[in-house]
Amino acid sequence: MAKKIKYHFNVHSLSIEKVRITFKDRFKKLLSVAAFGSVFSAVVLLIAYNFFNSPKEKMLQREVEQYKLQYEIMNDKLNNISAVLKDIENRDDNVYRVIFEAEPIPNSVRNAGIGGANRYAELEGLNNSERIIETAKKIDQISKALYIQSKSFDDVFKMAKSKDDMMIHLPAVMPMPKNKGQIISGFGMRFHPILKYRRMHTGIDIAAPKGTPIYATGDGVVEDAGRESGYGIVCEINHGYGYETLYGHMMKIVVRPGQKVKRGEIIGYVGSTGLSKAPHVHYEVILNGQKVNPVYFFYNDLSPKEYEEVIEKANEENQCLS
Repeated sequence: MAKKIKYHFNVHSLSIEKVRITFKDRFKKLLSVAAFGSVFSAVVLLIAYNFFNSPKEKMLQREVEQYKLQYEIMNDKLNNISAVLKDIENRDDNVYRVIFEAEPIPNSVRNAGIGGANRYAELEGLNNSERIIETAKKIDQISKALYIQSKSFDDVFKMAKSKDDMMIHLPAVMPMPKNKGQIISGFGMRFHPILKYRRMHTGIDIAAPKGTPIYATGDGVVEDAGRESGYGIVCEINHGYGYETLYGHMMKIVVRPGQKVKRGEIIGYVGSTGLSKAPHVHYEVILNGQKVNPVYFFYNDLSPKEYEEVIEKANEENQCLS
């Protein structure tokens, strides 16, 4: 192919002359073409990067969307786990521990914060840091709550193992057969027959003929057996688990201090010693040093109807026998 020759008209000589292209001209032309190409390429790349995603970017974007979806699913599952755990905690505090007469775990323990001010510092400054930190906090909180609940169930298990022993020590029956005595006066403010004024009556009075056997209302150890001012001849039994019972105005005691007794074992006989108006036993239940109403512990040997009648009778405000 013949080389293309260019001509131009010289206005000064009024003649057509051959155009001579120097190396410099060629170099300038090459530079201009290269500059234009570079600018055009830059513009194309800029548009491509800003308005179009590469296949790799599209793949990464799909992965990020999947991660976000998985985080949301994970957080929903953590919320469900947290709700179930809250229900377990509620049952633990208000059912299991109530059954075993144990104090619930304080909210200050259950809701205590996670230690370490900079615990999540290494997660900051990343893409989606807030989402990641929030999930990490939930996991830490649930882990801590599970640990506390696990320790609580360990305690409940120990209490359950000792429940049988506790039940036989609990003062859960009347101090004499129900057909042998009659509740005359209950727990509360009553008029004293000898002192002649109203005062707190810290037990119940069960009237019965002199010599009627009096039974221990639960397994325990005799703490005191002798004469006491006001109560006359008295017997006190420590049942453990915070429970004690007192039997007053007895005619005779057949047990001694330090002796172990079983529920239903005879400990003495009805009398009228001390500040007493008639033969009866003054019976008290003490729980953790506090005197409580004994009739609430008579459920073991009474039918529901009989128990209701006993409660009603013991709540009548009348004159006590001692």
